[in-house]
Amino acid sequence: MRIFLGILLAAVLGSARGDDAAGAPPGKPSRPATWERGPSTDPTYFPIGVWLQSPRNAGRYKEIGVNLFVGLWKGPTAEQVDELERQGLQLICSQNAYARTRLDSKVIVGWMHGDEPDNAQELPGGKGYGPPVDPEKIVAGYKATRAADSLRPVLLNLGQGVAWDGWHGRGVRSRHPEDYERYLKGCDIASFDIYPVANDHADVDGKLWYVAAGVDRLRKWSGGAKPVWNCIECTRIGKKDAKPTPAQVKAEVWMSIVHGSRGLIYFCHQFQPRFSEAALLEDATLSAAVKAINQQVRELAPVINDPAPAPGISISTEPAAVSPEMEKLLGARPVAALAKTHGSAVYVFAVRMEASTVATTIQIEGRSGSFKVEVLGESRTIETRGGAFRDEFGPHAVHLYRVE
Repeated sequence: MRIFLGILLAAVLGSARGDDAAGAPPGKPSRPATWERGPSTDPTYFPIGVWLQSPRNAGRYKEIGVNLFVGLWKGPTAEQVDELERQGLQLICSQNAYARTRLDSKVIVGWMHGDEPDNAQELPGGKGYGPPVDPEKIVAGYKATRAADSLRPVLLNLGQGVAWDGWHGRGVRSRHPEDYERYLKGCDIASFDIYPVANDHADVDGKLWYVAAGVDRLRKWSGGAKPVWNCIECTRIGKKDAKPTPAQVKAEVWMSIVHGSRGLIYFCHQFQPRFSEAALLEDATLSAAVKAINQQVRELAPVINDPAPAPGISISTEPAAVSPEMEKLLGARPVAALAKTHGSAVYVFAVRMEASTVATTIQIEGRSGSFKVEVLGESRTIETRGGAFRDEFGPHAVHLYRVE
């Protein structure tokens, strides 16, 4: 995020099938590894963070369902950590000198290993940009961090090159996706950011599915062995004439989860038309939408985290075509879905990947006859025929289903 923000500031100053259906590597655990002082592995917990926000707003973020701060400006400091403790929130931060005196803290649950080292790095004295950080340097830093504290995971956040090979912000390493397997050796949790609504480039602008593509790639590059998190846009950032709608934010969140992300980090800054660190909190409409999204994610966390074998599902749509760009990265999947078994019920989380309407038929393997499907959060049910049910998905629509 840092380089992306630096570019924006410079501009301002200068002018299917279960988990496998989501593209997950087969045969790998869906739950994260256990770290004694790391994020909770309680099945009711799902990490929902905000990036580089002031702890003075911790109470307001907690009110909309945030349970984690990721990164602290010029921190951590005693004042910042104490405020988060008062508010009952947890923290992933840099392992600075002060943090090393707080290794017994229950507030600190992970270490931040820099931000966007895969992007071109600013040279001293404002002399432009040099190459990205060498992956070997990231691995060395990771080992040093783990040597100081092995009880917490190390989170590495990467840039939009994870999802978009054409991202020129990588400088001399643009179009070198092979770098990422090396970067992932330097972390325990892999994260990345791409903001399709806030992006002006025609290759990405409005193509929310890049969020899912990045999650897929991180899971593939790590062999499914590391938890993958990702960042979600929820403000206009640096694009004066556009900001994500509540429906687009919800779509990005559920695209992420369906494709295997197990932690969300909201990017809440705005740089145009004026700077605001906590722009999400200033936007009553989006703040309320994010609160509703977070509440639903937290309610469904036990389902998302359940390691029970997933049922098979098949999905067909009318029309069935997707854009060539999306098909290249994600395959011909107009509606992506994740099926889960939890208790006596089957759940299907489904999201329309592009900005058009499709009629969709979902078949749950092993089911036949007629039964009712509850559409969660929509106060409606659907009748099945022969074990299949039909629904309409508008542009980037999300439907969450429960079948007893």
